[in-house]
Amino acid sequence: MSEAACAAVDAFDLPEWLGVDPVTWTAVGRLRHGIVPGVLHSDTSDHELPCDLMAGDVAYPVAVVDEATRVQIHQAWRHGQVHVVRRGDRITLGAPGTDFTAPRVLDAVGRLAKAVGAPPDHFSVRLRVARDGSGWDRGGQ
Repeated sequence: MSEAACAAVDAFDLPEWLGVDPVTWTAVGRLRHGIVPGVLHSDTSDHELPCDLMAGDVAYPVAVVDEATRVQIHQAWRHGQVHVVRRGDRITLGAPGTDFTAPRVLDAVGRLAKAVGAPPDHFSVRLRVARDGSGWDRGGQ
């Protein structure tokens, strides 16, 4: 696995329903190589958007992003924002660090709500509990 090409996304270019509808982000897989696959889904319509979480500081076995993107992730986070990028056909929320705790997931999704102008209480998060009962299914690298 190598660094995936990332292109910055302006929140104003995201679908309008994200700022209007109640929305749930759902983890659909485990953390692997710094990425948690997920999906944003409108709670009131059939709208859906693939949306992953990315731990921007993962560097082993390879860096998940290039250095410039990693710096942008840290700058956005420091200013209370989340760096949104497109990786292939998927929107991805970048956060500093190497993994995602439940509070970090809530923080990243809350920052997305802020970016699209939605009240934070319009966004929900759904995580899966690990089979071994040790916490949410964030897996390993």
